[in-house]
Amino acid sequence: MKGPQVILGHIGDAQVAVRLVDGRLDDVLVEDVNTLAPGTILRGVVDRPMKGMGGVMLRIPGGTAFLRKPGGLSAGQSVLCQVSGRAEEGKAIPVTTRLLFKSRYAIVTPDAPGLNVSRTIRDDDLRDALDLLAREAMDGSPHGLILRSACAGADVDDIAGDIAAMRDRADALLADDGQGADVLLDGDAPHAVAWREWSDVTDVLLGADDLENTGTLDALEQAQAIDVALSTGSMAVEATRALVAVDVNTGGATNPAAALKANLAAAADLTRQLRLRGLGGQIVVDFAPMTKRDRKPVEVALRKACRACPVATEFVGWTPLGHAELKRKRERVPVGLVVRP
Repeated sequence: MKGPQVILGHIGDAQVAVRLVDGRLDDVLVEDVNTLAPGTILRGVVDRPMKGMGGVMLRIPGGTAFLRKPGGLSAGQSVLCQVSGRAEEGKAIPVTTRLLFKSRYAIVTPDAPGLNVSRTIRDDDLRDALDLLAREAMDGSPHGLILRSACAGADVDDIAGDIAAMRDRADALLADDGQGADVLLDGDAPHAVAWREWSDVTDVLLGADDLENTGTLDALEQAQAIDVALSTGSMAVEATRALVAVDVNTGGATNPAAALKANLAAAADLTRQLRLRGLGGQIVVDFAPMTKRDRKPVEVALRKACRACPVATEFVGWTPLGHAELKRKRERVPVGLVVRP
């Protein structure tokens, strides 16, 4: 099928949302039923400072969280915070005090005042209309607001409803004066995240049968394999506890042109492969041997892929040994925990 398509289903007890583009796997979201989802808003209690790490540990329901740059909090104090990513095994859950109230069309930002319209909306008349709508809908609220790219072509009443819902949610939670560790708002599960983030999709299939009947479940299992065939050459993607290692091969060819083609193909597909695996953290790429002159187009391709990826991914640079380093936000569940080859 042409265009984007979404399949919403379950694997065991876990929600799964799969995005296909022109019949090809493009993204997958899976639920970790054993931990708090990113976006969860909770009240934590300051436990102890971690001076060497620049933060404090918080007691939260069911475990601990780590808050970076806490800004003068004292032991025993309650603090409103939001889960900002996924914790590595055996580590505290990362949280932030900069809360975001996010929906399909609007993001309310209590700690960042001002009204902003997505830069992807370039029509000046539409931007002016959205700006006026935002000011009327916020009705003097002190919170900031971002109108998302999905607003283009959306119904005005739907946008206004989203703004009002996020504004009211922010007001209610910021008024919390309770004490002790508690979950105040659950983060969105994969089906809700898919509705919120994949706004360009109109074709949605529901149910585990669709995962099976469309061959998507088999494709997900295949996507967990270490070796990935490219249009030219191949790459191996392996996750370790310290980092994700990627090795690019030319498939036997040894000339510079073959190496450049394989490296460009790997750079273009790398972030998709990381999405399909739910991997983040430090990424180290051992490209096929190439001249320093050929690094530039490979770096351009990597940066382009990073900008297009919905998970924050940054090209850091080249190591003295010629490896490329990237850092990627840990906000996804490793798909292999749910879908096993």
